[in-house]
Amino acid sequence: MLLGSHLRRLRESRGITREKAGYSIRASESKISRMELGRVSFKTRDVEDLLTLYGIADEAERKSLLSLAKEANVAGWWHSYSDVLPSWFPTYVGLEGAASLIRSYEVQFVHGLLQTEAYAHAVVSRGMRGAGKADVERRVALRLERQKYLVAETAPEFHVVLDEAALRRPYGDRDVMRGQLQHLIDISQRPNVRLQVMPFSLGGHAGESGAFTMLSFPESDLSDVVYLEQLTSALYLDKREDVAQYEKAMKELQQDSPGPDESRDLLRGLLQLS
Repeated sequence: MLLGSHLRRLRESRGITREKAGYSIRASESKISRMELGRVSFKTRDVEDLLTLYGIADEAERKSLLSLAKEANVAGWWHSYSDVLPSWFPTYVGLEGAASLIRSYEVQFVHGLLQTEAYAHAVVSRGMRGAGKADVERRVALRLERQKYLVAETAPEFHVVLDEAALRRPYGDRDVMRGQLQHLIDISQRPNVRLQVMPFSLGGHAGESGAFTMLSFPESDLSDVVYLEQLTSALYLDKREDVAQYEKAMKELQQDSPGPDESRDLLRGLLQLS
């Protein structure tokens, strides 16, 4: 998906049509469209020909993009969980694992990267009503596997704003919620985690349209991706004007919310009340 969006921007910046790009790799216009949306695998020869067509002669840039093409064709560890995941979510897990900075606003529940096992089990059980115990356990296992990103040597920066509603809405019993609040206090002290709480007392704010996640990547020439999850699908936005709007909303949420230290105090207060 990242490679496809990059190829699309290169093509558009040169004023080349999808039809012409398709002709250069002996393919149809629709094949170019699917490539740019990240919906098909990439042949090295096709990427090489497109880069030549788009005038990319710098060897370092070509090598970087060709390496990305090879990575795009390798199935990630999360594909083994595809039987219990909605069709749109494996793409997100792959992007999350490649990101160097993850910024998120959550309103319904605690972000998946910050959930305890007991809380995750309660959330998944609620969301997968009627599912067998084994399927629920596999979904929880995937969530816990994703959390290893935050403690790895190459851990991303993770900046999250949690609406107070997500902290007060109970998933599981009292002990589950107390454990989750304590976990948030503890993990928020990691150097790569910046956790803020948006309190009810603020009233209206920039996150009124709902939860969203922004993913930024170490390659400076790759655009940010905004992830929006819906009931039956998800949106992945990477157009500059869309990303800019969410960038603005995220900055406002961070500016309007209490800082990390004050937010930990809010969490401690909720823990005492629970």
